Amino acid sequence: MSKNLRKPFVAGNWKMNGNLALVAEFNQKLANVKADSEIVICAPSLLLHAFETHSFAIGAQNVSHLNNGAHTGELSVEMLKEAGCGYAIVGHSERREDQGESSELVALKAKQCVSSGVVPIICVGEPLEVREAGDVESFVGEQLNALVSAMSVDELSKTVIAYEPIWAIGTGKTASPEQAQEVHEFIRGYFNKVDAQLAQGLRILYGGSVKPDNAETLFAQKDVDGGLIGGASLKAEDFISICQAAN
Repeated sequence: MSKNLRKPFVAGNWKMNGNLALVAEFNQKLANVKADSEIVICAPSLLLHAFETHSFAIGAQNVSHLNNGAHTGELSVEMLKEAGCGYAIVGHSERREDQGESSELVALKAKQCVSSGVVPIICVGEPLEVREAGDVESFVGEQLNALVSAMSVDELSKTVIAYEPIWAIGTGKTASPEQAQEVHEFIRGYFNKVDAQLAQGLRILYGGSVKPDNAETLFAQKDVDGGLIGGASLKAEDFISICQAAN
């Protein structure tokens, strides 16, 4: 499958930002957006009910790997589905670092999503010291190993991968298009060793200081199928421009 047969995908990650007024603005401004890309907004859970999803879908920023039970503060995938979520971010570097989430736990969360018909957006990526040491592929490869160990080829085919170099998240630094393509090509090649059809159909997003002025160049790379957008996803005009750049 060539790139033009993989539908472009742009997801906004609002993180712990936003309010009902911002949701209302997005409902209005994205209502008639003309974009060929699949568009998802992952907002704080308490705001999800207020979205009017016409031209875009909604997703969660996290999900439990468990169905239910005595797990204060957690949200199950079934609860998220009832709230209208078709997607969930799992394994974002901020959760890996702040909440100590292991790659094995991330894989369990992704598997739980797939089992309930929710598409996990699985984040992988390296910190600056790993890149400077030239160990990007081994570091990211270990994150991917956990997925392959826990999930079947069929399950993996129902996921989206987001490569986010940690050193480029919220820093204003962006991987060059060549750097992004290099790691995306490695990720697709990794999955090609698992299953060629899986690798060709898998959508791999780039995340890390994507803005309207660099989105088109990043998305033009042959293994970059869209983006996971942080800060720019909080500005409707910027987010729309990025979505259109993915066409």
